[in-house]
Amino acid sequence: MLDLLKTFSWQELRQHPWRNAAAVVAVMLGVALAFSVHLINASALDEFSQAARSVGGQPDLELRGVQGQFDEALFGQVARMAEVAVASPVLEMETYALRPSGKRSLQVLGVDALVVARVAPDLMPLPDTPPGQSQPARDVLFAPGLVFLNTTAQALLTPAAAATSGTSSPADATTLKLQSGTTQVTAKVAGQVRSSGRALAVMDIGAAQELFGKQGLLSRIDVRLRPGVDRDAFIRTLRNLPHWPDQVSVTLPGDAQSQIDNLSRAYRVNLTVLALIALFTGAFLVFSVLSLSVAKRAQQFALLGVLGLSGRERLTLVLWESLALGVLGSACGLALGLGLAALALQLLGGDLGGGFFAGAAPKLQFSTGAAALYGALGVAAALVGGWWPARAAQRLPPAHTLKGLGDLNETPSAHRLSLLLIATGAILTSAPAVFGIPVAAYVSVALLLVGGITALLWLIGLLLARLTPWVAGHTLSLLAVARARHQRETAAVAVSGVVASLSLAVALTVMVASFRTSVTQWLDQVLPADLYVRSAASLSAADTVYFSPDFIQAAARLPGVAQLQAQRQVALQLDPQLPPVALIARELPNPAQNLPLVGAALAVPAGHIGIYVSEAVRDLHGASLGQTFAPLSKAFRPLALDSKAQAAPFFVAGVWRDYARQSGAIAIDRAVFVQLTGDERANDLALWLAAPQDAAQVQQALRSLSQAQGMAAANLMDFGTPGQIRATSLRIFDRSFAVTYWLQAVAIGIGLFGIAASFSAQVLARRKEFGLLAHLGLTRRQILTVVALEGAAWTVLGAMAGLGLGLVVSAVLVHVVNPQSFHWTMDLMLPWLRLGGLCVAVVLAGTLTAWVAARAAAIQNAVLAVKEDW
Repeated sequence: MLDLLKTFSWQELRQHPWRNAAAVVAVMLGVALAFSVHLINASALDEFSQAARSVGGQPDLELRGVQGQFDEALFGQVARMAEVAVASPVLEMETYALRPSGKRSLQVLGVDALVVARVAPDLMPLPDTPPGQSQPARDVLFAPGLVFLNTTAQALLTPAAAATSGTSSPADATTLKLQSGTTQVTAKVAGQVRSSGRALAVMDIGAAQELFGKQGLLSRIDVRLRPGVDRDAFIRTLRNLPHWPDQVSVTLPGDAQSQIDNLSRAYRVNLTVLALIALFTGAFLVFSVLSLSVAKRAQQFALLGVLGLSGRERLTLVLWESLALGVLGSACGLALGLGLAALALQLLGGDLGGGFFAGAAPKLQFSTGAAALYGALGVAAALVGGWWPARAAQRLPPAHTLKGLGDLNETPSAHRLSLLLIATGAILTSAPAVFGIPVAAYVSVALLLVGGITALLWLIGLLLARLTPWVAGHTLSLLAVARARHQRETAAVAVSGVVASLSLAVALTVMVASFRTSVTQWLDQVLPADLYVRSAASLSAADTVYFSPDFIQAAARLPGVAQLQAQRQVALQLDPQLPPVALIARELPNPAQNLPLVGAALAVPAGHIGIYVSEAVRDLHGASLGQTFAPLSKAFRPLALDSKAQAAPFFVAGVWRDYARQSGAIAIDRAVFVQLTGDERANDLALWLAAPQDAAQVQQALRSLSQAQGMAAANLMDFGTPGQIRATSLRIFDRSFAVTYWLQAVAIGIGLFGIAASFSAQVLARRKEFGLLAHLGLTRRQILTVVALEGAAWTVLGAMAGLGLGLVVSAVLVHVVNPQSFHWTMDLMLPWLRLGGLCVAVVLAGTLTAWVAARAAAIQNAVLAVKEDW
């Protein structure tokens, strides 16, 4: 019997290839999107992990500077300890290589070539052999001004040499200009290193300290312990050493990888959930296709039932068909997802818009487990979509159906279940995130969608009852509304796909509009000046690339500059398990106007220093409004250039929105920062001009000033007006969210196809009804009008339900999912014009598809269909 059922299913699928292809494509798209997103993120994480291991090596412990560098005297103390087998000093710096085409971000590592191979062999410099010599010079590893590049740096910084050089290294005899503070320094490429990942230059630690003015400073010490030494006990020994510096922390290898994994987890999960929307709507398309198939074969099922095929076997028959659709769609989706991931990694790298893996060029890492998981999800979606048509075939009454009296879509009332689902979803919105992932919020959205869709039966009956008096005077309209009201179970099934797709489209539209509007308003408040000048694009390079106090003072005196405000950024490691936060020292004469505060600012108590934390710092580090923030006092102490930073209590006087730094930012008045640290350097300059239209002349004057002070006039600074920065930021935003618009179109298309399939199924079952109407005097055009009006009534109800449900879901996305995922809030913005256009388009498309379905399937031979009962 099982083989017979498979044969029936296979024959049905082969007879209608185009109709079934739509369901296969829906499943395929859902699986492909989700699988490709997973592969891209997994490959990027794997590449980052390999690069971190390559750069960090495999030490037992890492002694790191909490805020940048620390005194190298600690190295001798640690290296002489009996428990230590090898101690490798490292100086890390972020800078820029100045090329004719622009600035290129570059990480510079100073290492001790005598010991680095024992801890991090991939960082061991490999000198090139000069022409005419049999081997490199012995002292080349320690010569000043020589750097050794990895493959990524060679490709970025020496493209011409790579194409023309015939030596073992494409970077042979290449000179690099590097930025150090407000000047440029020159280094010569003398070889390469095997380390992977982002662009990296390795040089002797003494040469690096001299070249960048970091004499006597280290960033970290990699420690390899002797066999048998207990690591935890050694850590306690280190921390109990007399005069152990507060600015040095003891960390385990892999902490940097854990930080980026934790920071990007919410982004990756949200992107995956967004991709799975196509699978959610694909399940409804499978439902529509199989509903059509079951409706067309209703009398066949009835005949099989009379001949002995049980209801359970009819259910199995339809599920076999949905299983076939799911398996085929999943297989195609996995292949398509693999291709999309490979293409995206080749064209875009590992950065999907979140900025976590920018600059990485990962290789595709195929995962059998992930392929099995997403393939199973595609099959499960198809089976879920086929379950209700299968149940309809199981419950089909054979005798009544043979006479054309059966109704495949009768479903029991589920008001209580709907209310329970909606209430549970509402309660879950108040649940906290789990490991930074809004799991409860995702479940809440799913319950709200399912609860809202299952409540359609009650909603349709209520609204059609209210609509009946309005059409009482129009025969065709009354006939359509009466029929829709009588068959509200059928209407609920027909519009469920539209409600699901439209509600998701509305939710995504509102979320993106709210986010974009909030970002625009945020940019307007944080960009009050006429011209902005930036030295370092990244926080990690802020201590290597900066403007000197002399340059800042000279820039303020330039003709055309009415006012200048300098801003300093410093990385603060408040928690070893979390990425550093940005300490922003800027002028704050009126914090309520200078910062986009959430709520009102508090008065700073006497004897305290006021700080203003971003929402991420409040959520991740517990910096509550009105409280003293003790972790900042400890982290702040090593910042002083004269080692005399005051241990002042910091008071959280305000919380502000910051859409630029997901790991968090703390704003402090620059005058207070300079008083505490003596650091008068700056990374960003904001200039108010006497005549804003003279911005180009002021830019040229700044270039001339930098050249006069020995800086790289063409490449050192980045300029931007508020309009340019706003346009660039919004362009990046729109590109990051472009996939959501495509998913909206896919969801709406699937929903409309569901309407067409449902109407086709119903009009096939109503051929006798149309024949009777024709006998009663209705013309072909009038019958088509009745069906079109039914389609309009159903899609209007679906649009209303989808709009309302979408607004509820959007509120959860805006007020729960985003704050729990990314630790920033936004205002809910409702783009009524766009939402209204979306609903009108759905109603018009639904009406048209109903009319086309009726014209194609119901009108032909409708009169002859009445004879089947004679």
